[in-house]
Amino acid sequence: MRVLVTGASGHIGSAVVPELIQAGHEVTGLARSDAAAAAVKALGAQVRRGDLYDTDGLREAAADADAVVHLAFDHETMFAGNFAAAAAADLAVAQAFGDALAGTGKTLIGIGVKPTGDAHLDAVISANPRSAGTRAIAALTDPGVRAIIVAIPPVTHSDHDKHGFIPILIKIARDTGVSGYVGDGANRWPAGHTLDVAALYRLALEQAPAGAQLFAATEEGIEVREIAEVIGRQLGIPTVSIPAEQAADHFKGFPFITMDITMPNADTRKLLGWEPTHPGLIADLEEGHYFRTD
Repeated sequence: MRVLVTGASGHIGSAVVPELIQAGHEVTGLARSDAAAAAVKALGAQVRRGDLYDTDGLREAAADADAVVHLAFDHETMFAGNFAAAAAADLAVAQAFGDALAGTGKTLIGIGVKPTGDAHLDAVISANPRSAGTRAIAALTDPGVRAIIVAIPPVTHSDHDKHGFIPILIKIARDTGVSGYVGDGANRWPAGHTLDVAALYRLALEQAPAGAQLFAATEEGIEVREIAEVIGRQLGIPTVSIPAEQAADHFKGFPFITMDITMPNADTRKLLGWEPTHPGLIADLEEGHYFRTD
């Protein structure tokens, strides 16, 4: 297939692109800068210059492809404090792709979790402004698009990971001199190795039915205390419980430290025959690459 990938030079995209190319697909990566273009070219993909705010260009690029894998998000705007604006841009991208692909039967793979029918869970999902783009892509199945949604685990780990949950925790631990968790640290984070997630994307492109909701966690939930303990050992600093009333101050800029979710993957494995082969999170942390400073 001819596949357009947004976010092709990013953490997940830089693994998805070679995975697709090795499987025989013709990949074009969207690049908004010279550096991104060079990275996409180095991965073996063709380059299309553009960004998430050029919706006319995105429509044209999608129309030229057999499938679109949408991974990009305006993280700079989000981290600058305007998550709503970044989410609005993402929704506009989803709508642009929908305009280009409606009625074609072509594939569009987005990120997120579709509405479940459980009022409480759906309220939690909808509280994330980015969910609007997910819903827009999921709804495209009716106008004749093979729309597929992939839930990415909050901890997607490997040596590709430079800005995710684990690098943030390590930086906080270095800055404070302790590796912390909140309370008993029994809250859980789903995890998946970047290369296993990339393999799932290839299987989704090649096999998943229209309307599929896929879960890319290879580990359904790992206690944050266990993660903190490995970080403490690797850095040679104490691992400590941070009282809940002190968490906001200790984990400045990281509100997800108390997040507690699981991400069951049995249905996804069965549907696609997906068999993760790379190290789990704790083993990956023990390899030490997250802690190198050179």
